[in-house]
Amino acid sequence: MYSIKTFILFISLSFLNMNIGFAQFEIQGHRGCRGLMPENTIPAFLRAIDEGVETLELDVIISKDNKVVVSHEPQFNPEITTKPDGSFFVKMQDSNLHKLTYNEIKRYDVGLKGHSGYPEQQKMAVYKPLLTDVIKAVNAHLKTKGRSEIKYNIEIKSLVEEYGISQPKPKEFCDLVLKTIGKKIKPENLTIQSFDFNVLKYLNECALKSKTKPFDISVLLEPMENNEITYNIDKLGFKPDIWSPYFKVLKPEMVNELKEKHIKVIPWTVNTLDDMRKVKEMGCDGLITDYPNRAKSINL
Repeated sequence: MYSIKTFILFISLSFLNMNIGFAQFEIQGHRGCRGLMPENTIPAFLRAIDEGVETLELDVIISKDNKVVVSHEPQFNPEITTKPDGSFFVKMQDSNLHKLTYNEIKRYDVGLKGHSGYPEQQKMAVYKPLLTDVIKAVNAHLKTKGRSEIKYNIEIKSLVEEYGISQPKPKEFCDLVLKTIGKKIKPENLTIQSFDFNVLKYLNECALKSKTKPFDISVLLEPMENNEITYNIDKLGFKPDIWSPYFKVLKPEMVNELKEKHIKVIPWTVNTLDDMRKVKEMGCDGLITDYPNRAKSINL
């Protein structure tokens, strides 16, 4: 028989788990919730919170006036962008956000056109936000939900061949992002990720200089690259906190090896319920998805 105190403790913990979202298996809302709302916009992040995600995944680039802008590409994506005059871009290379001030960037709509690949996505007038504005809006929305905080997984969008063209070099890029974040996000709630190993190496240098752990570092891996674990750790020169590959390259033995190295495994971008269940059954610590609404059932 359980004692009264034990029973009360069990009920309390169960209630707590119900109210912190996906505590046991981490669900990250990809670009907020790209399947439901315009990607990387404030409405997308607020909707992701409504769907119960534990972590908001987003991408950042740098404008001409050194503002940290939430955007997946350092260009306007023709798939989703409407110009101020109502016309559309023909190809991605027709723009460079690093050559525009943020006030200029705000004039372009990224929600009215919708996205042909995501038919459930709600169409609306919306522009690319600043990271600071996202954090403010999220904090205000959390209060309405009776929540005090949420985690962030911020991707620094960086390509070696684009240094000095559509982005700053890694040190300047990272310094701008870290300065913008400041104390707005608690260290335990912050992950910074990138495909660019130069960015990750610099972030690790910054972390080593800190008296306390300032953030987690997640390595993103492209599906067609060498996904071998030891190879990439040697290439990085340090052990990352999180391993984030394309979910289809994962195998149980890879997950087991990463677990033995005490590295969390959170793959991208997992959108069907069957794939979500497979990823969880494989032993991953969480997943990144465009459809956090679909992921609700896998933690029941």
